[in-house]
Amino acid sequence: MTIEVRHANQDDLERWDQYVEQSTHGSLFHQYAALQIQAKHAGAELYPLVGFKGQEIVGLFPVFKITKGPIRTAFSPPPELRVSYLGPVLLNMDKLKQRKRERRHHEFMDGCFEWIQNEIRPQYTHIRLDGTYTDLRPFSWNSFTITPSYTYHVDLTGGEEEVLMNFSSDARANIRNAPEDSYTIEEGGLEEIELIVEQITERYESQGISYRITPDFVKDLYTSLPEGQIRPYTLRVDGEFIGGILVTDYKDVVSRWQGGVRTDIDVDIAVNDLLDWRVMTDAIERGRTTYDLVGADNRRINKYKAKFNPELRPFYSLEKGESGIGTLAHLYKSIRQRA
Repeated sequence: MTIEVRHANQDDLERWDQYVEQSTHGSLFHQYAALQIQAKHAGAELYPLVGFKGQEIVGLFPVFKITKGPIRTAFSPPPELRVSYLGPVLLNMDKLKQRKRERRHHEFMDGCFEWIQNEIRPQYTHIRLDGTYTDLRPFSWNSFTITPSYTYHVDLTGGEEEVLMNFSSDARANIRNAPEDSYTIEEGGLEEIELIVEQITERYESQGISYRITPDFVKDLYTSLPEGQIRPYTLRVDGEFIGGILVTDYKDVVSRWQGGVRTDIDVDIAVNDLLDWRVMTDAIERGRTTYDLVGADNRRINKYKAKFNPELRPFYSLEKGESGIGTLAHLYKSIRQRA
């Protein structure tokens, strides 16, 4: 019996989030409401693909089609929304022996690639997978170029004291020596999202870096997803907003999704050390096991992140393009010129 890959029907969509939750590859951004929001803010068409072997679900693969002028592209996740990872989600594989597991996985991916080629006909495809997706051979066999990138994970399972003692001495001192009455850290809502995104945008623009996330994108996620999956943390001094972090919280992982930029306001406390520590202590209290610092490829920023004694973890960018389309950077330039 072969694997059927199709555009998800209504019955599939009603179960979509259950499938995402069951899979080790499923993330907050795989949830159907999150996919719809990504499509809306990326100006993309969403194609939620599902694979079945008989009546048994094999996998999901959300794909976004973006067309600019003559260029048709397929993304997962869509560009410029700074969603870290997406791509396919596999289910009901662990119970199988290696040979059957590989065959089922590879047939599912081949079916997805065939569907995408026949229905979307992209001239360029870009997929980004987190490190839990370890078998990348179906992508290389389908002519994708695979580029590893890295992020940091902080292990939270030891509890507050053990986690803190693993930090560098300066991080511990910054956390322990900050007078508690000199600042407040709170988990906020829509107003705090606005403050954090505006601060990030200003910081990036001052460095000549494009930052295309809007407050409305984050607010849509905050109001549409289950409560607590998007958590905006802010630090204030004397009531004045100093800095913040947008945190995602799904399954056992909290992620430092956006924020934590250096503030130009002169204060006598280590703002980001205190914010990150509050996020971690809250996550430990909720029983989370991992804090994903989201990115470890920037040498300057890594000096900050590494003081939390994280583990280096890979994730992968996969791209495939017709001759003449060129690299991802070239494609982005082409898309903007045609926008």
